[in-house]
Amino acid sequence: MNTLARHPPFVAIDFETADYQPDSACAVALVRVEGLQVVERRVRLIRPPRREFYFSYLHGITWEDVADEPPFAEVWPALLDLLKGAKFLAAHNAHFDLRVLQSCCSAAGLEMPTLPFECTLRLARRMWRLKSAKLSNVCSYLGVPLRHHDPGSDAEACARIVIAAREQARR
Repeated sequence: MNTLARHPPFVAIDFETADYQPDSACAVALVRVEGLQVVERRVRLIRPPRREFYFSYLHGITWEDVADEPPFAEVWPALLDLLKGAKFLAAHNAHFDLRVLQSCCSAAGLEMPTLPFECTLRLARRMWRLKSAKLSNVCSYLGVPLRHHDPGSDAEACARIVIAAREQARR
């Protein structure tokens, strides 16, 4: 059986938000994996529906960075081709990213993707029984580089966690 058949494509996703509302995505990253290889990465800034930014201290994104960027309703449709043929979306603490995606799709009047979400936090707990499965700890354990709260780095880290789990499972 070939690698693609054993390891169907998936997409890792990470959102950064501006405020406490789940529709306030200010950045999104998607990393597509086929077999055991990252084949594409995309990161986009998003103009959220409100100017308030409470989490700039975490991700470094400010209103000035996104004021001239398109809103989610324009960003998301341009990313959908990455999801074609994928079997699931992977995210660390997937509940957060699922909620952001649902809220942003709803606010934009867009259809929510039907792909299931897989949580890499839960996967890491199950696979490696780490005392703490927060993203930085899992990445440290696996030797995966991480610039935490950089959406591209966080999404790639999630992809690498799934890849590491797949590699370990086939041994």
